Amino acid sequence: MTREEFIEAAGKRYDRLQALNDGRDFYDYEKEFINIWEDLGREVFEKNINTASEDRRKKKLAVATGK
Repeated sequence: MTREEFIEAAGKRYDRLQALNDGRDFYDYEKEFINIWEDLGREVFEKNINTASEDRRKKKLAVATGK
């Protein structure tokens, strides 16, 4: 994910974040705030892990099991 893609993803949620300042109680504010940030986090995470390696033959890191 590039910086521009991140800024675009965060920008899409800006209006939703600003709409939280409509005088709602703290519990509702916190609940919706967390939902917005989890949504952004999920999008960033998915874009970062779905980036394919430049070398299709590159092996993935294997973790030793100790057996």
